[in-house]
Amino acid sequence: MRKILAIDGGGIKGVFPAAFLASLEESLECSVADYFDLIVGTSTGGIIAIGLGLGLSAKEILRFYEEHGPSIFRTNWIRQLLSLGILPKYDRRPLEAALMSVFGNRILGESKKRLVIPSANLELGEVYVFKTAHHPRFERDHKTKVVDVAMATAAAPSYFPVFRNRFGTPLIDGGVWANNPLGFAVLEAITVLRWERNEIRALSLGCTLEPLDVGRARSFPVGRLYWGTKIVDVFMSLQSSASNSMAQWIVGTENVYRINPCVPTDRFRLDVVKEIESLKGLGDSEARKALPMIRERFLTEPAEVFVPTLPKALKDI
Repeated sequence: MRKILAIDGGGIKGVFPAAFLASLEESLECSVADYFDLIVGTSTGGIIAIGLGLGLSAKEILRFYEEHGPSIFRTNWIRQLLSLGILPKYDRRPLEAALMSVFGNRILGESKKRLVIPSANLELGEVYVFKTAHHPRFERDHKTKVVDVAMATAAAPSYFPVFRNRFGTPLIDGGVWANNPLGFAVLEAITVLRWERNEIRALSLGCTLEPLDVGRARSFPVGRLYWGTKIVDVFMSLQSSASNSMAQWIVGTENVYRINPCVPTDRFRLDVVKEIESLKGLGDSEARKALPMIRERFLTEPAEVFVPTLPKALKDI
């Protein structure tokens, strides 16, 4: 059996999947990452995926959000006003400093798990995906600093500036096309890793779900100004639905498990840190409910040890 862990984007709401995994680890008394063959994460989910790949416990990753979340999303009212049309809402430096404090100068090639981290190339309008060396074709990404990978996948438009890698490529948050990376994760397993579809199980963790509310647009013709406040929610909802459906079509509904509790509208926001404790509690309570199912389907046997396809190249870095 091959097992996939996919983690959504969602800013500070990443506390939910981090707390969920930390609660599982408390019951397991070992790393939850040991039980998965492939980990895919977008934006905040990419940060969690990188941490797991580098051997951090879910509890340590959760502590990252608790300790650094307030500084990453610190409110500066002058910048907030300018963000309405001129500047990104937040400075990138606190996020970069927080990531450096945890990951330092480590590189993607140090990951003990296969990782896939979506981003997007703003210059060409193309997807840009960071991958460990789990296929002979992936010759470069393993040399990339994980802080740069994290900064790229988390560079949410209007929240953080565009991130330019060391080659000058302008990269933004992978959430613009794969905020829920589940479908893409399953495609990676089938088309790149050549795993048999009937041998795959996927666990997908969201960052909480809100009912889609487009107001009067369902019944009345509305214009650009009205849709400007709603269309991103529509895009995100439909992308997630398509990603879930794609995974279910490919490997079967019975092999896809989605954990993403529905909460009231505006209960949590991706940059509001005052609800960290509530998100943490929600993650723990959802893990408590899901543990018997997850233990049976995902946690019976550890995954095989990941051996990169470029061991010599890794040694030469």
